[in-house]
Amino acid sequence: MKKSVIIWSCVLVLLSSCAAEFNRVYKTTNYDYKYEYAKQMFAEGDFTKAITLLEELVQIKKGTDQAEECLYMLAMAEYCNRDYESAAMTFRKYYQSYPRGIFAEQAAFYVGQSLFESCPEPRLDQTPTVGAINAYQQFLDNFPGSSLRARAQERLFDLQDKLVMKEYLSAELYYNLGGYFGNCSNGGSNYEACIITSQNALKNYPYSKMREEFSVLIMKSKFELAENSSEEKRLDRYRDAEDECYGFLNEYPDSKEAERAQKYIVKCKKITRD
Repeated sequence: MKKSVIIWSCVLVLLSSCAAEFNRVYKTTNYDYKYEYAKQMFAEGDFTKAITLLEELVQIKKGTDQAEECLYMLAMAEYCNRDYESAAMTFRKYYQSYPRGIFAEQAAFYVGQSLFESCPEPRLDQTPTVGAINAYQQFLDNFPGSSLRARAQERLFDLQDKLVMKEYLSAELYYNLGGYFGNCSNGGSNYEACIITSQNALKNYPYSKMREEFSVLIMKSKFELAENSSEEKRLDRYRDAEDECYGFLNEYPDSKEAERAQKYIVKCKKITRD
């Protein structure tokens, strides 16, 4: 017990000493010393202290040889501290200020990387995802031979998959709402909304891994739309659903939904041939 008390006392003294030292550095007007201390904090992984000092130094060091490194180090400290929104802005500021700077390539990449890290789950607004895609694309355009190119391309595919999932969840929601008309306007239906959303996704993301899932939603929605149609639209919609089922089977003959497609075809034929 006595040994533990001694250890904790030593820790508290050490922490107090470190805090006192940082306060002295923070208050000093010896900016070269403050700059070196900020670099030390960054190297030791104490990014909060590094950021505190660098936020002042980026203003003080403007026009000096240290200005460029100072701004880039601030951006990287914010990134390592998981303040991705601030990091994205600072990396962008660096790239705009020093488009041919020593760290220009890394800064351009980390604009996208910072936005990538802050992207929300697919159910939420995907504005940050679109921003990250644009940032990575700009990086690839400006640095086609970069060693970071493969990582940027991989991230682009991941982000596009997220946008695809967002569209799929929206289409699936429309399908699940089915005959509920509370959210429909201009005489439309949830099944029609599901079809349009899915078709647009297939058009916008032709190489998506979720092509089959969208096609299933279109097929199911067209059949349900026919089932719930008024008399004057019924036959045309059953014919459309039948064509969709045949198209689905041609493209995905081994799909687990093939049996459903066959059942739909039988039902459609019964209605359209009688």
